[in-house]
This record gives sequence, structure tokens and C-alpha cells, in this order.
Amino acid sequence: MSSIPPVPGAAEPHGQDKSVSQLLSVITADLQTLFRQEVELAKAEIREEATRAGKAAGMYGGAGFAGYMVLLFLSLAAVLGLANVMDGGWAALIVTAVWGIVAAVLYQKGRARMRTVSPKPEQTVETLKENAEWARHPTR
Repeated sequence: MSSIPPVPGAAEPHGQDKSVSQLLSVITADLQTLFRQEVELAKAEIREEATRAGKAAGMYGGAGFAGYMVLLFLSLAAVLGLANVMDGGWAALIVTAVWGIVAAVLYQKGRARMRTVSPKPEQTVETLKENAEWARHPTR
């Protein structure tokens, strides 16, 4: 006989049947290993995607600032253009009122859309319930 231990899950030589408890033990160990590997893979994927998302968010931030500067200078140009036709104070007040209306409309739309957002990940919760049900009754 060889002194090398058999590989878990490997086929046994003829005449050496494993008991059901030994088979379940091997399956459980394999499932635990598979689960750990899946968790590690998910962590690695999340780290990679978080890095990408962080870089993209930085670019969005830069674009937002640039857009802010464009609107600021367009507003200044509008004030100066209107100041050629009327008093500068009234021109500034008109441009400010326009921006106030834009802000109010955006606030209302954002508020309405936020009310439709659900903080609970519905699909994930449903999948977890299905997995738990399957784990309790794997033959169904």
C-alpha cells in the first residue's frame, strides 16, 4: 500500500466504498472552498470596479466644476449684456431670478425622483431568499 493519502473527492479503488457521511463531508468541504473562492473573487472585482468608479467620479467632478465656471461666466455675460439696456442692478437681479427659477424646478424634479428610490436592494434580497429556501430543501 502507498503512504500517500487519497485526494478528497477522488475515486476510491474498487471495493473501498465511502460512507454517506464521508461523501457529505467531502461535498461540504468542497462547497466551503468554492464559497470562499467566490467571496475572494467578488472582493477583487469590487476593488477593481471601485478604483474605476473613483477615477470616473473624479472626472465627473472636474466636468462639474468646468460646467459651473461656464455658467458663472455666461451669467456674468448676460448681466453685462442686459446692463447695456438697463441699470446694472436690475440686470443682475433678472439673471439671479432666472437662476432661482432653474434651481426651484431642478429641486422639485429631484425631490420627486428621490421619492421613487428604494434603499433596499430588492433583487438581491429576493435572490438570497431563494438561495436560503434551496439550502433548506435542495431537492425541490
